[in-house]
Amino acid sequence: MNSAVNYNESELVLLLKQRKAEGFHYLYDHYAGALYAAIVNIVSDRETANDVLQDVFIKVWKQIETYDEARGRLFTWMLNIARNAGIDIVRSKSYQRNRENKELTDTVYDTVGGVKINTDKIGLRSLVHKLKDDYKILVELSYFQGYTQDEIAKMLNIPLGTVKTRLRSALIQLKQVLKP
Repeated sequence: MNSAVNYNESELVLLLKQRKAEGFHYLYDHYAGALYAAIVNIVSDRETANDVLQDVFIKVWKQIETYDEARGRLFTWMLNIARNAGIDIVRSKSYQRNRENKELTDTVYDTVGGVKINTDKIGLRSLVHKLKDDYKILVELSYFQGYTQDEIAKMLNIPLGTVKTRLRSALIQLKQVLKP
C-alpha cells in the first residue's frame, strides 16, 4: 500500500462500501492501534484482545453498509463496535472460566504497558472506602470491577431495586464529598 495516500472520512467510507482492499488496508493501518487500546482496557488479556480486534474489523467490513455519516463519525461507530465486542467477550462464560483457571503468573504482566487509570493514585478509591460498607461494596463491584447492577444483585443476593437505590445514594454522597 502507498503510505503517502490520505483519505478523508467520506472517501474512506466510499472505498469500504465499494469493497476496495486499499480502503480496508488504510482503515486498519490508521485505526487498529486506537481500537486495540480500547479493547485492551476492557478485556486486559492481550491475546483475546487481538482476537476481538480481528472480529471487529471483520464486522466493520461486513456491516459498513449500516454506517450512517449523519449519525456520527466513522471512528465513533467503530469504537462502539469494539467496545461492545470487548464487553461481550468479558461477559461470556468461557472467558470467565478461562480467567478463573489462569495461574497468577499468566496475569501478572497483563497490564504492563497498558493504558489504565490508577484510581488509587488520584484518590478516588480512598474516597469510596469512606462510604458505608453497603455502598462501598456496590461501588467497587459496579465501577471498579465492571459488573452490571443485575449481576451485583444476584451475586450479593439482594433485590435489584436495593442495588440501584444504594448505588444512587453512594454516588450522591461521593458528589457531596467532591464538591469544593
